[in-house]
Amino acid sequence: MCFSFQSSITVLGLYFTRWRVLANALASAGVSLGIMLWPLLSRYLLEDLGWRGSFLIFGGVLLHCCVCGAILRPVPARVTPDTRDGLPPPSKRPARGCPAACGQAIQRHLAFDVLQHNVGYRVYTLGVVWMIMGFPLPHVFLVPYAIWHGVDEHRAALLISIIGFSNIFLRPVAGLVAGRRDFASHRKYLFSLAALLNGLTNLACAASADFRVLVAYCLVYSVSMSGIGALLFQVLMDIVPMDRFSSALGLFTVLESISILISPPLAGLLLDTTSNFSYVFYMSSFFLISAALFMGGSFWALGKMERQGPQAEVQGAVTEAAPEQGLTMEDTDGPKKRLRVEIVYVTSV
Repeated sequence: MCFSFQSSITVLGLYFTRWRVLANALASAGVSLGIMLWPLLSRYLLEDLGWRGSFLIFGGVLLHCCVCGAILRPVPARVTPDTRDGLPPPSKRPARGCPAACGQAIQRHLAFDVLQHNVGYRVYTLGVVWMIMGFPLPHVFLVPYAIWHGVDEHRAALLISIIGFSNIFLRPVAGLVAGRRDFASHRKYLFSLAALLNGLTNLACAASADFRVLVAYCLVYSVSMSGIGALLFQVLMDIVPMDRFSSALGLFTVLESISILISPPLAGLLLDTTSNFSYVFYMSSFFLISAALFMGGSFWALGKMERQGPQAEVQGAVTEAAPEQGLTMEDTDGPKKRLRVEIVYVTSV
């Protein structure tokens, strides 16, 4: 699953440029389809075919990944000097010795050099790892939460299907909106806004367990979830050069998987301690809201520093020319001669 997932996400970044956000959204629509179908289909398969027959069906579905993988073809990645922003220049001298060679291989294939030199990648990875501590909790605890408050078991399972069904249509819409050129430089802020909305929605879910309220929660939750699903890897593609995206995605998913491993047991421990499902949704909201504020504030601060960089260089040039501006008429050779300082602003497009 990991090999299939990482290669398919990477090849999307190489196949598409202009419609990359929409391609990511459409590719992740299968997740929404699975969320909608499996809660309903698995119960039917278990009742009619048993666990052995159900596993055979699941295996047959997953084998279609081999068919899809056979269609993919590699695309040669073009590396230009401006695509390596934030990374050190490649070393021209090969490393000598087995330890040095192994160290360089680990550093390159797990993108530790990107983590060290790319500030945006550090901010985004830390923010997503913190966000994932709360993001999967509604998928795990929503149905038990509804059943615990008296909702019928079949209607409670329908809630997850509502989220999946809504995401099938909302993810392509989110991809179309985020893929507009107007939002090209603001996708990281849109992702932070989607995470913030997701956390606030969980607070509303904890306020009431009425079935109609839960249905409305699922619909609003699907909107924010669609934004997160459509932009999660697109923002990473915007931050990291495409020639290092595969390695950066590997380290990104490793750290993300640690959060997924820790989050549900931690929420289960909280539930066993308090015997109150509301605290689980409060916990989810805390991680999502804090991660959204951290990423949004950090990206804003980094953008402000980048904008102030050229201004500081221009101010430095003016400061160097300031002593010459202090010349008076007596300092010049004649009464009509003045020294005029001309400042030329040079920018790059």
